[in-house]
Amino acid sequence: MSTDTPIPVPQPPSRRRWLFLFSLICLALAGTYMLVSRDPDANDGTKKTPPSPPVAVVTQAAKKSDISVYLTGIGTVTPLNTVTVRSRVDGQLMEVLYREGQTVSRGQLLARIDPRPFQVLLTQAEGQMARDQAQLSNARVDLQRYRTLWAQNSIPRQQLDTQEALVRQYQAAVKSDQGQVDSARLQLTYSRITAPCDGRVGLRLVDAGNIVHASDSGGLVVITRMQPMTVVFTIPEDNLPLLVDRMRGGRKLAVDAFDREQKRVLATGSLLTLDNQIDPGTGTVKLKAIFTNRDNELFPNQFVNARLLVDVRRDAITVPSAAIQNGPKGTFVYLVKGNRTVELRPVEKGESEGGKTAITRGLAIGEQVVVDGAERLREGSRVQIKQPGQASATPVRRDTNPAHGAP
Repeated sequence: MSTDTPIPVPQPPSRRRWLFLFSLICLALAGTYMLVSRDPDANDGTKKTPPSPPVAVVTQAAKKSDISVYLTGIGTVTPLNTVTVRSRVDGQLMEVLYREGQTVSRGQLLARIDPRPFQVLLTQAEGQMARDQAQLSNARVDLQRYRTLWAQNSIPRQQLDTQEALVRQYQAAVKSDQGQVDSARLQLTYSRITAPCDGRVGLRLVDAGNIVHASDSGGLVVITRMQPMTVVFTIPEDNLPLLVDRMRGGRKLAVDAFDREQKRVLATGSLLTLDNQIDPGTGTVKLKAIFTNRDNELFPNQFVNARLLVDVRRDAITVPSAAIQNGPKGTFVYLVKGNRTVELRPVEKGESEGGKTAITRGLAIGEQVVVDGAERLREGSRVQIKQPGQASATPVRRDTNPAHGAP
């Protein structure tokens, strides 16, 4: 028996899968739309953020004060006299009569060389001179006789001339003997080595008992004059016209010698002179300053930083040097306005001294500038002024998570 009813054909599994995924996507989009439509912040696309807390800063007003103008340079302590004491005769060093580091005076006995060889030479020279003096005396007596006989025509003129020549010969011999005696006495004097100048002796270079020679290059000891002391330093050639103008009329310019870190003043003196030429290799000129060095603050060959006072700027606008900031557009300060916000104010700075800097343009007297806390500031930042040393008043966000405890 046959029927005309069609037999249903089943759909492939992949098509059913795609229909199911499409339905899920549509449901997800619908749910998202409903959530967004209920959130007022998400609906208008804006979210308000709380204002940032003010930055705690220390400020100070620009004021009028005098500021000194200095020229600085790197220098070396140079003594006025440095003498290497050497022996001027050959012999054995018998005694060393100084202590290392001792301060000695000119003419003070430092060492003694064996004097006996020089005493022997002196005795020989004196004996030779005594013999020649006796011969000269006898020749003079004979000359007087020959003159009397020649006046009586008892002897020829030649005999008288010969006697006169003999007298002159003995006179020359005595004079030569006198030179030998003086030389021997000088050698004997040189056996006593004395200080050629005032100063401080260094370490002993030769011990007693050694044989020393006049040709020795090392010497026995070095004496350095410690008072007064000089410092030789350099300044750029561009500053030379200002310096020459200040030195006119014999005006004394003060010079301070600082240590290597430029934190401590070692000594204060005055400018002595300047060199007569500029070093073309470095573009600098040498200056020499003199210091009394009464307490031996300066030591030979010591490295120092010299600071030369050339002028004083009267009634300059000054701010603490800590207020000066540097940026891509140049030098600036943070100026505190009346509404407790800051303004980035470009300025031109001048000379600096003792932690303060002169402002030549861009700032008026009385304007408040930030001297501490500027690293956290931007243009327009709100600030809270605090006293120097006071703890920061900027609020600190605290953790309110119950797992970490209540605030």
